[in-house]
Amino acid sequence: MARKKAAEPKKLSITQVRSRIGRPEKHRRTLEALGLKRHQQTVIHNDTPAIRGMIEKIPHLVRVEEVDE
Repeated sequence: MARKKAAEPKKLSITQVRSRIGRPEKHRRTLEALGLKRHQQTVIHNDTPAIRGMIEKIPHLVRVEEVDE
């Protein structure tokens, strides 16, 4: 019996497009939790509910794209 390979999770490319200067502490901590330390920095994360929730808190600061890896 052949085993099915588990589908790889989708990946998200998250880029910080607005500055964290003058933003509430909660927004700055969310950026930090996503791994974004600088303006225009891009990170790749698996598409999970936790990551989606963080993105929903700061949509005005980031750009999100699905990527194939």
